[in-house]
Amino acid sequence: MTTSADTHCPYCALQCAMTLKSPAELTPASEPGSVPVPAKTVKTALDAPLLAAPLEVSGRDFPTNRGGLCRKGWTSANLLNHAGRITEPLLKGADGVHRPIGWDHALSLVTTAVQETRERYGADAVGVFGGGGLTNEKAYMLGKFARLALGTSRIDYNGRFCMSSAAAAGMRSFGVDRGLPFPLEDLDSASTIMMLGSNVAETMPPFVQHLKGARDAGGLIIVDPRRSATANFTSDGGGLHLQPLPGTDLTLLLGLSHVVIHEGLADRRFIEERTSGYQSVLRSVNSFWPERVQSLTGVPAELIREAARRLADGAAKGGSYILTGRGVEQHVDGTDTATAAINLSLLLGLPGSRRSGYGTLTGQGNGQGGREHGQKADQLPGYRKITDPAARAHVAGVWGVPEELIPGPGLPAVQLLKSLGQPDGVRCLLVHASNIVVASPDANSVIKGLRSLDFLMVCDFFMSETAAEADLILPVLQWAEEEGTLTNLEGRVLRRRRAIQPPAGARSELWIMARLAEALGAPSTYSEDPETVFEELRLASAGGLADYSGIDYAMLDRGEAAYWPYPAGSGGTPRLFLDAFAHGDGKAVMTAVTPRRRRTPAANPDTAAKTMTLITGRLLEHYQSGAQTRRVSELLASQPEAKVQIHPAAAASMGITEGSFVSVSNERGDVLCRAELSTAIRPETVFLPFHFPELESANRLTEAATDPISGMPEFKFNKVWVRPAAQQPQNQPHTSVLQTTEAS
Repeated sequence: MTTSADTHCPYCALQCAMTLKSPAELTPASEPGSVPVPAKTVKTALDAPLLAAPLEVSGRDFPTNRGGLCRKGWTSANLLNHAGRITEPLLKGADGVHRPIGWDHALSLVTTAVQETRERYGADAVGVFGGGGLTNEKAYMLGKFARLALGTSRIDYNGRFCMSSAAAAGMRSFGVDRGLPFPLEDLDSASTIMMLGSNVAETMPPFVQHLKGARDAGGLIIVDPRRSATANFTSDGGGLHLQPLPGTDLTLLLGLSHVVIHEGLADRRFIEERTSGYQSVLRSVNSFWPERVQSLTGVPAELIREAARRLADGAAKGGSYILTGRGVEQHVDGTDTATAAINLSLLLGLPGSRRSGYGTLTGQGNGQGGREHGQKADQLPGYRKITDPAARAHVAGVWGVPEELIPGPGLPAVQLLKSLGQPDGVRCLLVHASNIVVASPDANSVIKGLRSLDFLMVCDFFMSETAAEADLILPVLQWAEEEGTLTNLEGRVLRRRRAIQPPAGARSELWIMARLAEALGAPSTYSEDPETVFEELRLASAGGLADYSGIDYAMLDRGEAAYWPYPAGSGGTPRLFLDAFAHGDGKAVMTAVTPRRRRTPAANPDTAAKTMTLITGRLLEHYQSGAQTRRVSELLASQPEAKVQIHPAAAASMGITEGSFVSVSNERGDVLCRAELSTAIRPETVFLPFHFPELESANRLTEAATDPISGMPEFKFNKVWVRPAAQQPQNQPHTSVLQTTEAS
């Protein structure tokens, strides 16, 4: 008898609906792990029978994906019974080899490390690094665990590398940060969509069906230094491709705003009634006329004018949307760039409409929910500011502790990582759902910091590059083995359902935190049952910007749409800003922004190398650091290695040929990989995917300079020295870290 379970894809924030199917007979449900757990603590998992591996994946009809999945989604079940799965706690020996130990021993080691670190250096010497892949329940509990059980302010997460600039801009302009403040389906009826810095055709392919209406109307506008797969949709009358120099997106947006204002395309009534700050923005864009912007960005002045006119025409006729992604946000001026995009949308009267709008595309699976409930350095659950006395009092009341027990704000991710092993920095680090060795800027410095720690614990289900550095690895559950909720790119809360039995030695992070909190004598309560944690999250978020108090598992299981804010007794909020923005006066704030001078890079010491600009990004087949997708044989076979994309003219000037090895370096590190010649990239620019480790790790080259508002690192604009490689590297499998584990 074929059986099935409905759930959502474990990868990006589109959270495509899927069904897991098993041709095997149903098997009785049982508790996870080898330690008995009372049935009442896993009641949501025990209400339904579990499936038997191997599982098959099928797409399920849902508003975001409409039955479609990408290659990553179709192969997502391949990892559930992967041979490289970590199924026991692993302790690194003096010889560098990880060997299995029991759970009691593992938890004792963590407890002792935390206690000794606090005694010697203080509570802030213990750090926590979380991830946007954690469920809402885990992200919430991780923030609580760090602040109460560990007593530290030093917690942040990898969403700081993803959504922080867009989030800061949204808070500044609208008073609230929700990636898409409207359902994704609203895009279907738009006649014009401008997308800046996002290649959805490769990063979330099912998304592109929502661009069809705009493309058919000739109104798809893609801003990208590369002729990406998404930019290709603008061909044959589909729209416009604006191809600016890397790092000039802010200038381009100011030029577009200049045209909107000075050609009389602005919605003056909307500006007067629903915004503040217009005069300052007017003054700030006056010096960015199209011809000047052309000289700074490389985008023809007439193309700038045409794009602005199409946006205005779409707003007046069939609906216009402006969407931003990481390409324009992962900069030292990322917050200002996102703000400039919002200013442009406000000039056109797009936000707060049922047929137009502005939004930003969340990347990680729970990138939205993961930043709302407490794992950011400056936030408490419900998107509350940790410095707000009323917010602190509310959360302390839910937790049942004195307000003064909650530490103040900590350090954003880059600063947190820079502090590793330093005299006044973090000496004991706990990492959850993040592969910081591959994903962090200036990765060589991060690795050095990790190796200087007194103790490093990593929770993971595979031997990631970060796990390989750990003193202790704790095996945790994969997506199909756990219950919980996630919040997709629309702000819609979704149910993750447990479908299969986890390995006997794996544990949920909730279980781990509950056991450690008990051992540390922590105040408050720490449940290992996801639904119980969600009920507490509802209380903690009540009254906050991200209010989940009206959402429960039962309604999600019935398939009801739940968009936050969803106060108790309400019907949720599919579309924000229809009546007012989230500032006190109900108006959106327009903030004047200008381009910022970047640091002068180090001089090129190699006369044989050419100085070029590096941009980084994703490939269709891989996700984030590649720790999962590089273990899927079909995906790895399609993209087995990083390749540096370079324009044929630039390659010819250096004697680089297709497939030859290229050295890409700067003062921070070196990368060695094959060349891929393509006219899709600008001649002065090279592109590297960031999914690969070791000598192919793009983040060996990226700079840890950060946006002063958001803490976002400079991922998309780095000077590098490019030349033919002196020698061919030794090929190493990208799962070679598995060799550091000794089987029991």
